[in-house]
Amino acid sequence: MRTYRMCLLLLLLASALCPAESYAQAPPDAKKIIRAAMDLWRGSSSISEISMTIKREDWQRSMSMKAWTKGDKKTLVRVTEPKKDAGNGTLQVDNKLWTFTPKINRVIKVPSSMMGQSWMGSDFSNKDISKSTEVLDQYTLTLLDVIKEQGRSTFVIEAVPHEDAAVVWGKEIFVIRDDYVMMEQQFWDQDGVLVKKMMALEVAEMGGRPVATKIRMFEVDTPEQWTEMATSAIDFDVELADNLFTLSNLRNPRK
Repeated sequence: MRTYRMCLLLLLLASALCPAESYAQAPPDAKKIIRAAMDLWRGSSSISEISMTIKREDWQRSMSMKAWTKGDKKTLVRVTEPKKDAGNGTLQVDNKLWTFTPKINRVIKVPSSMMGQSWMGSDFSNKDISKSTEVLDQYTLTLLDVIKEQGRSTFVIEAVPHEDAAVVWGKEIFVIRDDYVMMEQQFWDQDGVLVKKMMALEVAEMGGRPVATKIRMFEVDTPEQWTEMATSAIDFDVELADNLFTLSNLRNPRK
C-alpha cells in the first residue's frame, strides 16, 4: 500500500510539473482560432491606408482608400484616389451596409440579397468588405488539419453553415497560421465546387503585429483575373468616435 501511494504521489507531481506539455496535447479549438484571426486583423479599432488593383483580361485599374473599423460591427471605407472616384464610400454597422456615390449625391442601402454582389467592380463582394463575424455563430467549425512546416503550425478549418443560415456559400475553408494571420480563404458553392479564393501574398510586421499586407481574391476558373488589396499603413486600438460610423459622415466626411 505504501508503494502504491508513493507511485500515485509521483504521478501527481509529474503532472503538476508538466502543465505545458499536457496543454500542448489538447486539440486546438477551431472557433477560438478564427476569433483570434478576426481580432488580429481588426483590433479593438483600426485606421488603415489601402490600395486596390483590379486586373482583367483587357484592362487594369487601381484606387487608393482609407478604412476605419471599430469592434466587430462597424466599418467605414472611403476612396481617396483617383479623383474621379474620390468620396465613394461604404459603411457597415451591425449587419447593415450602405454605399455613397458623390456623383449622384445619394446614400443607398445594400439589401441582404445583394451582399454577395461585387464591391466596386472588384472580385471582393459586399460581404467580404464588411468582414462579418457571422461565421462564428451561423457555421459549424471543424479543425480539419494542422500542418507543421519550418517550425510553424498552420490550421485548416472547415466552416459549414447551419441549415437555417441565410448565406451564399455551401462551405468555406480557412487556412490560418499559428500567429493568427489568415493565409487563405476558400469559397465553395452548394454543389461542393471551389469557386474562388483569397490568398495572402505578403505578410509583414505592421502596427505592432503580423499583418497580411497584400491579399489577392480571384475565381479559380480565371486566376489571371484578380483583385489585390495592399495595406501601406495601419494603426490599431486607436480612439474613434461613434459618429464616424454614421450615414451623415458617410455623405459629408468629417475625417
